Amino acid sequence: MSMLSPLRRDENEQLLSGWGRTAPSLAKVVQVDSVEQVQECIRGAGRRGVLARGLGRSYGDAAQSGGANVLDLRAMSAISLNASTGTVTAGAGLSLNELLLATVPAGYFVPVSPGTRMVTVAGAIAADVHGKNHHVEGTFGNHVREISLVDGRGDSLELRPDDPKTQEQFWATVGGMGLTGVMTEATFKMIPISSSFISVDTERCADLDAVMARMIESDEQYRYSVAWIDSVSAAGRGVLTRGDHAAADQLPVSKRETALDYGPKALVSAPGLIPGGLLNKLTVRAFNEAWYRKAPKHEQGALQPISEFFHPLDFVADWNRIYGPRGFVQYQFVVPDGAAEIIGLALRKLQSIGAPSFLTVLKRFGAANPAPLSFPQPGWTLAADVPAGISGLAAVLDELDELVADAGGRLYLAKDSRQSPDMFARTYPRLTQWQRTRDQMDPKGIFKSDLARRLSL
Repeated sequence: MSMLSPLRRDENEQLLSGWGRTAPSLAKVVQVDSVEQVQECIRGAGRRGVLARGLGRSYGDAAQSGGANVLDLRAMSAISLNASTGTVTAGAGLSLNELLLATVPAGYFVPVSPGTRMVTVAGAIAADVHGKNHHVEGTFGNHVREISLVDGRGDSLELRPDDPKTQEQFWATVGGMGLTGVMTEATFKMIPISSSFISVDTERCADLDAVMARMIESDEQYRYSVAWIDSVSAAGRGVLTRGDHAAADQLPVSKRETALDYGPKALVSAPGLIPGGLLNKLTVRAFNEAWYRKAPKHEQGALQPISEFFHPLDFVADWNRIYGPRGFVQYQFVVPDGAAEIIGLALRKLQSIGAPSFLTVLKRFGAANPAPLSFPQPGWTLAADVPAGISGLAAVLDELDELVADAGGRLYLAKDSRQSPDMFARTYPRLTQWQRTRDQMDPKGIFKSDLARRLSL
């Protein structure tokens, strides 16, 4: 008796997902290492289109596209530092990790750092990432001077924010989630530093009101500011951490000769198979209690290495596995100052369904930039990681969506995996403007992603 032959799959097909691991899709992954290869892929695009991908650290479905050709840009990682101007020209696939390894010893730090250094330069621009210094220095896109991009016709463009001919396309690309073209290179300003340490002030606050009051009172005194919130405590207690780059003469004498040494590594790796119930109310409550208690009640001027202050989770490789096979959702929203009560309401709603989050972060945002799809706007932003399988989670997040939208807030595309097209259109009022520019840059609709299809972009 004959056996049916198994279906043959292209050897380049891969199941891709975001960092949250919630909705994988199958695509053909194409390694590219030159502008010419990118142009060839775009000009020969099939019905499902083309999408660029870096390190896959967007949490939802922004860097995946079922049935498409997904271009792996990691080989495009050249870097050139102009020490006299403090600018870097970098390939789109260069990671912030590689960037920092090259530039910190030379006395420069990335202008804006998200919570991980495992993102590419193009990814940082496409998501217009923000960090702990948004209230002072804005997003990554604010510091970009030029973007090299291949558009939907296969033409190479040079986009600058100060060029009237290209500034609209530039700002559509910043925060545009890779849907205006494939970036191949970018030039941006760096921050000069004289050590690889941060001078950190830490303060424990007994409840959420105290955390928010202290941030309003003193955030302007610090370049970097963030609060960790105990999401399972009734009061919403937290730990406020603020600081700036330490000068070399602030270091102990023994460290001054090596003040710019930098070489972080992942210390441990999360196991590949973790039961889905590992993160629950009890384990998160225990973790949060320990985390709160280990923080000093009030400490000033403590010296922390850059990696410890900015990227603590990078010390655990593949930490997303701890949420189990069903993955997790990071819910991040911003609301204006006048709607600050939604922060506490969101925490209480998540508590009401027993949604545990050991990573709950509160920050303040400053002024928005001109990018139509850039997430930050003045006010408060809260981000909470929650296991995807929690009963009642979808309904609670839908309720929160309505509250955020009614307050004039929005959700972050780089973290989103489940908002509706209506929610997105309501909360990004310049969407139509962005779509007009996108259509000029990609008249045939070549650039597609699972996120774009979900949100009807």
